[in-house]
Amino acid sequence: MTRTDSIARPDTSISIRGSRSTRAIITHAHGDHARWGSRRYLCSLEGERVLRTRLGPDATIESVAYGQTIDFDGVRVSLHPAGHILGSAQIRVEHHGEVWVASGDYKTDPDSTCTPFELVRCHTFITESTFGLPIYRWTDEHEVFDDLRTWWSANRDADRASILFAYALGKAQRLLAGLADAPVGPIYTHGAVERLNRDYRAAGVRLANTQYATELPKGHRYSGSLIVAPPSASGSTWLRRFGEASTGFASGWMRLRGARRRRTVDRGFVLSDHVDWPSLLSAVEGTGAECVWVTHGTREPLVRWLCERGIDARPMASHWEGEEDQEPLDIAGEVVPE
Repeated sequence: MTRTDSIARPDTSISIRGSRSTRAIITHAHGDHARWGSRRYLCSLEGERVLRTRLGPDATIESVAYGQTIDFDGVRVSLHPAGHILGSAQIRVEHHGEVWVASGDYKTDPDSTCTPFELVRCHTFITESTFGLPIYRWTDEHEVFDDLRTWWSANRDADRASILFAYALGKAQRLLAGLADAPVGPIYTHGAVERLNRDYRAAGVRLANTQYATELPKGHRYSGSLIVAPPSASGSTWLRRFGEASTGFASGWMRLRGARRRRTVDRGFVLSDHVDWPSLLSAVEGTGAECVWVTHGTREPLVRWLCERGIDARPMASHWEGEEDQEPLDIAGEVVPE
């Protein structure tokens, strides 16, 4: 018996002609995975709205439901939930019985803002390894949300605002979903975050009530409030309106103290939309893949671990390195001015 004897096959199928045209199959709408320049784009139905916000109204975007198979000249392609952000997908490719899966970015932890990760059996698995070191182990997200409320409450009691930096697509909405039931005070947002909040709400995702900060009159008092902004806003003149404030940053990189010092923030909250080390090992093993290509982030430790267990693993360089400790491109490919 091989590791891939029980590979599942999707049930539904459609056929698209003209598959030789310039086409990009998109795992999700983050800037290091969704780029301009293709004539046509294919994404998950769940992710179409945020991808269109990113690429603009002129982009030709087709979308399919998770698990629906498309035939490209005899090659069967389907998208499966990756659990990373809204609409994130793994790409399953099958030809003459050989199955490959490209994970894109993914996580296996619960997240109310997107469809949960689906384990897909395959012969070859192309996996991200953004946090591919044993030091990266995530705590339960509810503990993170409780810590965030405690920090926010302390700032409110000290008559300060709380400014929380989080990536505008995905991380910000996950935080706002986690705060929906017990906000400490009013929540205001940067324009890059608020635009994507609208897409999430339109998709049926429940978020805390928010207000676009720039709509408020000059001189508005922000003490006791939470302001959610992308990391690109740090150090900008946009922050001056909030007066005395404490700053925090939500990211998997906050597991390392040095990352918080480089960010010059008061608090770091360890919350990632990528798999941690134990979940990465479990996911790779669960695919049953005989060959594993490792890309993004820290590749060599995972490759070594897999090879020691008899799996044909190899590192694969790419143009994009996943979630780095820096601000990715915002909507329209640039930092959104305020």
